Amino acid sequence: MPLFEMRPDTIVAVPKTTFAVEQVLERGDLQRLLRAQIAVIADDILVVAEEFGAFTEAKRRIDLLGIDREGRLVVIELKRTTDGGHLELQALRYAAMVSAMTFRDLVEHYEHYLGRVEPDAVDDARNRLTDWLHDSEEPTLSREVRVVLVSAGFDREITTTVLWLTDVYGLDIRCVRLTPYRVGDRLLLDVQHVIPLPEAGELTVQLRRRQTEARAARADGRERTSYVVTTPAGSSEPLLKRWALLAMVTGLHRAGVSGATLSGVLPRGRFVDLPGTMSGPELLDAFVAHYPGAEDRPLRWFLDHPLHDGDRTWVLSKMWGTKTQATLDRLIGLAPGDGFGYRAVENV
Repeated sequence: MPLFEMRPDTIVAVPKTTFAVEQVLERGDLQRLLRAQIAVIADDILVVAEEFGAFTEAKRRIDLLGIDREGRLVVIELKRTTDGGHLELQALRYAAMVSAMTFRDLVEHYEHYLGRVEPDAVDDARNRLTDWLHDSEEPTLSREVRVVLVSAGFDREITTTVLWLTDVYGLDIRCVRLTPYRVGDRLLLDVQHVIPLPEAGELTVQLRRRQTEARAARADGRERTSYVVTTPAGSSEPLLKRWALLAMVTGLHRAGVSGATLSGVLPRGRFVDLPGTMSGPELLDAFVAHYPGAEDRPLRWFLDHPLHDGDRTWVLSKMWGTKTQATLDRLIGLAPGDGFGYRAVENV
């Protein structure tokens, strides 16, 4: 659709131009400007890397890599051409490559990115990410990766492929068209969301999310249940499994069940003890010293919620699989009296 200028006595078409004619570069201009104002093409995305190529034996690089509030990485690919090139095929390869990224990896890459664009903020990379994801612990990144394709145009091959992938496989792929217009000494930019159409965007997202969650639940069998834990102190809010187990273990310990007894019903290596009565930085230092090579392990343990038995300090793991209910049942079997229980709450 052409762009028009309204004048007092007429409506005049604004001359369309091209990025090539205007000598707008793909990386030096488009990418640089969109990196600083990513909301122009996609809302609620934090850019975490530029020219990202931390792949095994990878020869190409992702133009911009972002993350949304739900922990999904966002691959953003840019072209200044009017046909889009092979934009969708590149982006799909990149999405597959980053889908296994961990939060620890993300922090490292974000630190590297901030080192180039905002050096004073490098040390704050982890805090920025946890604030962005609204998670004070170490968040888990989704394996679902979003794709945003940005180009001066898209040929039928690209749009047909994108529509097929979104409709049949539920992938979150968006196409954004940038059209430059010359008005005197000003260069205007028309930004249009081609796929999905803005009017259907929210509905499309909701349907895709429901399909993706159902498919993921069937495929990986992961436990997606919260638990209301009851102890003599009362009932909790619905808790994720790691917090539910911590609540039950803490409640039993307060009721007089020793750390050694609790350890007997918990999976091996999920509830460990250290000599001494420690907390805070002292416990962190002792934990790392006691488990050589465990520099990344502190984030996987409830070091800020230790239990003390005499001259021993016990710490519970945050890493739990699909046997949460069986573990809770064994723990309840240790209860010295009534008042302990739990109730599963399905996440919708």
